[in-house]
Amino acid sequence: MRLLANENIPGDAVELLRSRGHDVLWVRTDSPGASDETNLARAVSQQRVLITFDKDFGDLVFHRGRVASCGVILFRMATPSAAAAAKRIVQVLESRADWAAHFSAVEDVRIRMVPLPASPKPR
Repeated sequence: MRLLANENIPGDAVELLRSRGHDVLWVRTDSPGASDETNLARAVSQQRVLITFDKDFGDLVFHRGRVASCGVILFRMATPSAAAAAKRIVQVLESRADWAAHFSAVEDVRIRMVPLPASPKPR
């Protein structure tokens, strides 16, 4: 899977995903400080699913009309450590293959997936 991990994704998760054969770029090392809009545009242009703990991506997609055809996965779960977060992130990502074209919210006990708008709202 091709992923763009936002800065707030633990390094343990990035390393574990890479060790399992996933193609992961990590904002923290590749483009630290880049804006959410820049990161979303990068994910779209490179056809990478964006993974994050940042709720602002929902606002960008649903209220500000930014294109997100790549798919966005928002993790909203309690994790006691970076290692536990890494394990859960990998488990969730590998549980299905239809992340693209959806905004997904991963919670402790469920995954909610909403199809992304077909076309962006005018700015």
